[in-house]
Amino acid sequence: MGHMFRLPAEWEEQSAVLIAWPHKATDWNYMLEEVGNCYKEVAKAIVEDETLIIVSPEPNAIKQQLADLPQSKLKIYPISTNDTWARDFGPISVLCNNLPVLYDFKFNAWGLKFAANFDNLINSNLYKAGAFGETRLINHLNFVLEGGSIESDGNGCILTTASCLLSKNRNGEFKKNEIEKYFFDNFGTKKVLWLNHGFLEGDDTDSHIDTLARICPGNTIMYVECNDINDCHYTELHEMKKELEQFTDADGNKFKLVKLPMPRPIYDEDNYRLPATYANFLITNKSVLVPTYGQPDNDNQALEAIKTVFHDKEVKGIDCNALIKQHGSLHCITMQLIKGII
Repeated sequence: MGHMFRLPAEWEEQSAVLIAWPHKATDWNYMLEEVGNCYKEVAKAIVEDETLIIVSPEPNAIKQQLADLPQSKLKIYPISTNDTWARDFGPISVLCNNLPVLYDFKFNAWGLKFAANFDNLINSNLYKAGAFGETRLINHLNFVLEGGSIESDGNGCILTTASCLLSKNRNGEFKKNEIEKYFFDNFGTKKVLWLNHGFLEGDDTDSHIDTLARICPGNTIMYVECNDINDCHYTELHEMKKELEQFTDADGNKFKLVKLPMPRPIYDEDNYRLPATYANFLITNKSVLVPTYGQPDNDNQALEAIKTVFHDKEVKGIDCNALIKQHGSLHCITMQLIKGII
């Protein structure tokens, strides 16, 4: 008998969430206090539900910053990092014959856009430090994959974007059907849903799925809708919605679609638009942590929409205006680890 693999959904029970703390050698150095406050809010919300694993070259500074949080829920590891996007370098939890294992994929900073020499070693350094207990870390460093680029329903169906997974600087030697086969062999996938439309201005990831559409419980997909006909996203997101309407899961069932509003445009100091999105939420054991952007009307509309889908969880908004300045949001800085890992 071969191994039976399954890629769990994010809402399945977790043992911990991993984050990498900003420090002065990261792109955050010009706004460390502001982003540190945002990280602290995220950390506070996570430890109410489960363990938080933090990597940082400056562990003592983090301990001081988080002195008022329950220390038993914090595990801080002194590890060098280039940046802080744990969703994309963090290990991916997989069930192998119903037991958790972790996959360590190659992280090359979204197709060689930035340095990733430290970030690509974080998983193996955590493993060596005993962060994952007895759980095996399986080497997949021959394949580039970021956690933000795939969504799983836990039942054999993966949602992704063609622009990211088929980009030449990731796995350029793989054709689409070969990537699907790789997922079938290693994740037990039965069906891959490829979005050909949808993007956010200012996004460095070549359209990660977790900025556009999210698979949720009850065969639901939450997606970003743009209603402003003059907005540069209007046509692409409209086409994306049409694709989502046609998709079916591995059993042939259509998805229920729930729309998320689009935040009003947010610009950086050079007047470039930033990729603000409410789709970038994190699901934990008891909560859904949702990025907000200081736009009460849109923020509340997004929180209410998410509450209709996650009836059994507390939906909490966290101001992520700091995170968006480096073109990411709440889901991007976190990676959940399935139950049984620590």
